[in-house]
Amino acid sequence: MADTHVLFVEDDDVIREATQLALERHGFMVTAMPDGLLGLEAFRASRPDIALLDVMVPGLDGVSLCRRIRDESTVPVIMLSARADSIDVVLGLEAGADDYVTKPFDGAVLVARIRAVLRRFGHAGGGAPAAAGQQSQGALLSFGDLDVDTEGMEVRKGGAPVALTPTEMRLLLEFSSAPGTVLSRDKLLERVWDYGWGGDTRVVDVHVQRLRTKIGQDRIETVRGFGYKLKA
Repeated sequence: MADTHVLFVEDDDVIREATQLALERHGFMVTAMPDGLLGLEAFRASRPDIALLDVMVPGLDGVSLCRRIRDESTVPVIMLSARADSIDVVLGLEAGADDYVTKPFDGAVLVARIRAVLRRFGHAGGGAPAAAGQQSQGALLSFGDLDVDTEGMEVRKGGAPVALTPTEMRLLLEFSSAPGTVLSRDKLLERVWDYGWGGDTRVVDVHVQRLRTKIGQDRIETVRGFGYKLKA
């Protein structure tokens, strides 16, 4: 991780300095900024490998900053929130964040989350096996007007390219590898978010909704009480 550049936006001086030191001890290169406007400038100037954004920062709040970053890049974003039940968590995920960590957090936990996200982005799929009921040609999986290239990591709907973040792509690959099979939220957290422990299923729900808006609202079906499945 020595070459991994982290953009960290946090207005609390103590948290910012302590977290920066903790990340640097684990080999990360850190650019730390005290507000969202400076964070946006730093992002554009340095193009970091990952961004850690506190929700409540001055100038440009973390959710708005996440939206601005997502308009320009698919770089992974982790939101930092002081409350696990805050609406800000959902707003951050809807803005395009890939995950979130609740404050106060342990440095080792934050590092583990960062590494998990980076693993997902470094290995955005690895190919998905063909399943019964779908048309396949090499690495191309087709579901009606939806085509998923599992090697080229490209998606087309009605022939038009669909722009997905790496997390959305991994989520779609999980669904497309087993169309018609119900995948629980916990299973998706384990496979897509690399959670070896219990996680907040809101992360899954928001990403599924974001994916639906891109590939079609009726493409992914909710199976109440169990999870989600891709319609074969």
